[in-house]
Amino acid sequence: MEAGKVIRWMEIFNDKVQANKDYLSELDTPIGDGDHGGNMSRGMAAVMEALEDKVPQTDVDVLKLVAMQLLSKVGGASGPLYGSAFMGLAKGAQAEVGLAQSLKDGLESIQKRGKAEVGEKTMVDVWAPVVDLVAESKLTVQGIDAAVEATKAIQATKGRASYVGERSVGHIDPGAYSSGLLFKAMIEAGVYE
Repeated sequence: MEAGKVIRWMEIFNDKVQANKDYLSELDTPIGDGDHGGNMSRGMAAVMEALEDKVPQTDVDVLKLVAMQLLSKVGGASGPLYGSAFMGLAKGAQAEVGLAQSLKDGLESIQKRGKAEVGEKTMVDVWAPVVDLVAESKLTVQGIDAAVEATKAIQATKGRASYVGERSVGHIDPGAYSSGLLFKAMIEAGVYE
């Protein structure tokens, strides 16, 4: 990954988060605290500010900076989970293992932090299929949307959404939706080609 492309990825992701801030919180209201949009918006604004202040020279430095900003500025579960994801991505980038493996390292970091598996209605339900699609060079916006949409049918067994039990069915997981925005931004920035 080139540092410039990773920065562009974060710029596009920030634009998508800010544009979808209210919708992310709407998704979070029936099954969570209703603050996912605000948290992600605040976190990505901090990321953009830090990128302007520091202008990291390597992809690893960009990813670590993103991780630290999200860990320190985003409330709720999403800060630690996204922070862990970007630390995993940085680890993969540092080892120069390629995008698919770097994303897999990100996914494993999320799972280690959140103890979530596929099928529990979390961001993992988008990360896991995306990792597979990237590994097969088959990632598309449609594939991302399908993974996000699939969380609607799952009953949550992890996180705040698990408290509402069966009532979580029929709602898209907010973390899955914001992860979908992240991966669409990745395609648009040319990080995945």
